[in-house]
Amino acid sequence: MSPTLRLLPYDSAWPSRFTAEAARLRPALGAAAQAIEHVGSTAVPGLPGKRVLDVAITVLNDADADACVAPMQSLGYEYRGPYGDDPRRRYYVRNDGGVSVAHVHLYVLPAAAWHAMLQFRDALRNDAALRAAYAAEKYRVAESVGWDKSAYSLAKGPFVQRVLANERGEP
Repeated sequence: MSPTLRLLPYDSAWPSRFTAEAARLRPALGAAAQAIEHVGSTAVPGLPGKRVLDVAITVLNDADADACVAPMQSLGYEYRGPYGDDPRRRYYVRNDGGVSVAHVHLYVLPAAAWHAMLQFRDALRNDAALRAAYAAEKYRVAESVGWDKSAYSLAKGPFVQRVLANERGEP
């Protein structure tokens, strides 16, 4: 079983933590970073989440993605390489005192997952009822998987996919 999941009530400090993290990332990555966005639950006011910031970054090509590795490592990020089932996604984790504080999802454009991540975040930001439904789903799923982090991430997938399909106008 993976480490125990812990969901926290929304913390109004999360946006300023993102702003500070983005201010560290922008000069280190320079022109390679096309966009730096706050994503995940900490990016949605009122939504409970893990205290780990999720940051999404885009670059134009593989050479730019490769050029980001050393600067990210210099900022204390561990490079985990291509991650998940999307070969256009690179993954980084920054810990502080053994505790994860930020995850960076770096995408080589074009990347459908980048657009989906922003679309889901924006749907939650713009719809209080959807945000409340997702908060309830997060707790329901966490309980159903025994608060297991890995299982939790997978189990939320159907809800996310339904929201994205709805955003695309699919039945």
